[in-house]
Amino acid sequence: MEPVPLDEGRTASTPGRPHVAAALDGDGACIAKARRLADDFLERVQDEHEVPVSTRAGEVTRLVVSELVTNARKYAPGPVLLELCLTGELVEVVVWDSDPVLPVARAADPGRVGQHGLEIVMALSHSFETRQEPVGKRVIARIALGDEEAGRASGRRSA
Repeated sequence: MEPVPLDEGRTASTPGRPHVAAALDGDGACIAKARRLADDFLERVQDEHEVPVSTRAGEVTRLVVSELVTNARKYAPGPVLLELCLTGELVEVVVWDSDPVLPVARAADPGRVGQHGLEIVMALSHSFETRQEPVGKRVIARIALGDEEAGRASGRRSA
């Protein structure tokens, strides 16, 4: 997996904004690779662009990336595309997979073991949305880089 800059017209691609994208082959190691890519991206945002990233933001971004890539690997055949982009005071995490079915958070059930990943992502994200694509879907989570921004109300929507 070699990170590459995003092409024109992609979801997170905006000239002048730090961004990275990688195609993950969907094997067992892709989740760890995705987390490392997120760590490297946030480090670059801090070092090269002098944007502060709180410890919480780093941990939340790593967890969100892990959950979204895990879901894509579990439910969709083929590769997974991961994109990370700085958008103001937020990091945008975009995961594309080949399954057109949009994910839905399940109703709360204290007796359920597992399958809480989407609920966790939605609770930790500043905003969350899903988009059907001509092929597959994109799941987009935006995470506040600072602790102050993280406390603001979340605006979630699905398209």
